Amino acid sequence: MASQGGVSESSSRGGGRAAETGPSYDRSITVFSPKGRLLQVEYALKSVKLAGITSVAVRGDDSVCVITQRSRAPVDPLLDTTDPADFSHLFEITERLGMLTTGMAADGRSLAHEARNEAAGFRRKWGYEMPPRMLAQWLADRAQVRTQHAKLRPYRVVATVVGIDEEKRTPELFTCDPAGLVLGHKATSAGFKGLEAIKFLEEKMTGDPLPFESTIEMAVSAMRHVLEDNKEGHDIEVGVVRKSSPAFRTVLKRLHKYPQGAQSTLDQGQR
Repeated sequence: MASQGGVSESSSRGGGRAAETGPSYDRSITVFSPKGRLLQVEYALKSVKLAGITSVAVRGDDSVCVITQRSRAPVDPLLDTTDPADFSHLFEITERLGMLTTGMAADGRSLAHEARNEAAGFRRKWGYEMPPRMLAQWLADRAQVRTQHAKLRPYRVVATVVGIDEEKRTPELFTCDPAGLVLGHKATSAGFKGLEAIKFLEEKMTGDPLPFESTIEMAVSAMRHVLEDNKEGHDIEVGVVRKSSPAFRTVLKRLHKYPQGAQSTLDQGQR
């Protein structure tokens, strides 16, 4: 039965919620909701957490350290797990540029492949390494374009770019999210417990930029803060770039939430 003013009871019961999240606004990435939101982009941002992985990045005085939880291999007796790179979230874009992707593994791998091609083309054209800021902006431009075309979907990853700027001789740390927003950071975190890690970093990083060893310790402490207690520890990937040795280096380690006895910050591991 229609109510006064021609509005049915069923439509009035739905209220603003139906208008905000109705199919016409959910299904198309190019249509704004009545509140000015692109819901598919918001879903992409939320889905980064659904991978269940947390990543941390800290920029120091002369270095940048990134740490992420390592994906566990699927339980499949026929799966070949001999190559650690198959389950990695850290990518060497060039010898001096590294990228960490947090979120959907397939999207991260595809984005890293495209970034390598772009960085190689940049070097052929201009004769020097692509700066970290420029790579981050290129990634952001690609992500932003995917919010404007109905035939595309947003990337389900937050990309973290690290490197040493050759001209300024400074370490740089940038993130790019599915909406195409690129930001520079002193420290940041993304993924399942990203907000908890960011709060920890905000409380701890109150002074001058950290030296190399302290930069790594800060990143490890932030990761340890958000990890669940696990007797066997957690497999993590660590990536480091340093001004005195600008090559992007990665290593696989085992991290415990609570250090055991005289155990070092990171157990010995290999990549």
